[in-house]
Amino acid sequence: MGRVTERRKVIRIRDGAVSARPDTLVAEEPLEIRLNGRSLAITMRTPGDDFALAAGFLVSEGVLATAADLQNIVYCAGATDGGTSLSERSRGLGGGSNTYNVVDVRTAPGVVLPDITLERNVYTTSSCGLCGKASLDAVRTTARWPIADTPPVRVDPELLASLPDRLRAAQRVFDRTGGLHAAALFTEDGELLDVREDVGRHNAVDKLVGRALQSGALPLSRSILLVSGRASFELAQKAVMAGIPVLAAVSAPSSLAVDLAAETGLTLVGFLRGSSMNVYAGEDRVALRTAAAQG
Repeated sequence: MGRVTERRKVIRIRDGAVSARPDTLVAEEPLEIRLNGRSLAITMRTPGDDFALAAGFLVSEGVLATAADLQNIVYCAGATDGGTSLSERSRGLGGGSNTYNVVDVRTAPGVVLPDITLERNVYTTSSCGLCGKASLDAVRTTARWPIADTPPVRVDPELLASLPDRLRAAQRVFDRTGGLHAAALFTEDGELLDVREDVGRHNAVDKLVGRALQSGALPLSRSILLVSGRASFELAQKAVMAGIPVLAAVSAPSSLAVDLAAETGLTLVGFLRGSSMNVYAGEDRVALRTAAAQG
């Protein structure tokens, strides 16, 4: 399996002094996700938790909802650079040793599968898992657990303000590389449930959701999802599909993320820095002071 970090030579310039030394970088490798033997998607990710990443991705696509939907996930043997193209290798052609960069998700009998077409079978980058989608309508999938129907969750602004520092303290690989995004799940009382790091924000969230699926914890209807960067439409969708009622981000949300949050009842918080934050949707879950709410 690929390493989470790699060492590379770097020329350092500090106050005019030049030196050569090795530097620790976050690893980035492609992961091809197959569904019952057919290639579905390719994403650039940091190796590790690959099975959870694939499972979480399929939750956000509306394929998996419970651990019972998942039969097994395996690395594909012979998925190498044995002189064949990626498309040939995805059909099982070519030889060589396992690169651990291709996983096959096998669903349980009776699970309804999506139509896998060339339009959907696209390369996704580490910064935008939606690149190549035919339209935004293609990802407005029906949520298994409508957030508006979940038990009420109320969180204090002071609790939300404390979460970024706690996420940062849990980022072990970031301390060595400075080049990873992170996502964390907290309870409504602020207990840290899980944290994952990856070169892509959407991958970190998929790893969290996939681990929750595998442990039978979905829906995450009393959880807070915190992401280390901005809140895109895709991250809002992943939260909705996992039944997460509160999504908080240390940076800005996109307009479509706000629209989706408003449509689905998701509480969306952005620019969560220190004691400051912006609540863009679902403010009923944030325990605002009366004066502040009226002002």
